[in-house]
Amino acid sequence: MLSAVATLLVLTGCAAQGSDQGSAAAAQSGPVGQANVQDNDSMKDVVKVAIGSKDHTTLVAAVQAADLVDALSNAGPFTVFAPTNAAFDKLPKGTVADLLKPANKETLRLVLLHHTTTSALEVDQLMDGQNLGMADGSSAKITKKGADTYIDGAKIVGSVRASNGMVHVIDAVVARTAK
Repeated sequence: MLSAVATLLVLTGCAAQGSDQGSAAAAQSGPVGQANVQDNDSMKDVVKVAIGSKDHTTLVAAVQAADLVDALSNAGPFTVFAPTNAAFDKLPKGTVADLLKPANKETLRLVLLHHTTTSALEVDQLMDGQNLGMADGSSAKITKKGADTYIDGAKIVGSVRASNGMVHVIDAVVARTAK
């Protein structure tokens, strides 16, 4: 019995020492957060879907400037209505550059959160006239016109399933009304 207790104490001490070394190694290894997990085998999360799209470089820059990469890389579920670069180009000249300034970080966060809901919704789950609660605390209206689906006037032109939700590509930036 005494040898079993001694063995248990030795194993417990080794495990604690190993976890201390692991913690130290993790602290020295660089940035932390879900977005920094390297995984080339699993389905991409909503952020990695956007990063992999040549049509969403402006959105990716905005998500990075707003410090939302880690939040949107978490388990979710999320539905992100992702404006294309062309959608951002429709905004008045200078709008995107102004939003990307550090002084406008909170405004940019609210704009991006207005493009996000905390559910994984397929297009066929969106109903005409539905008011969808968005992550910024406001709502956006879903409209169906024939086979097309719109969110506050922005047309959903494509959809991609992600590991933590859905990305719906839209052709316009969804206007956020002040709450």
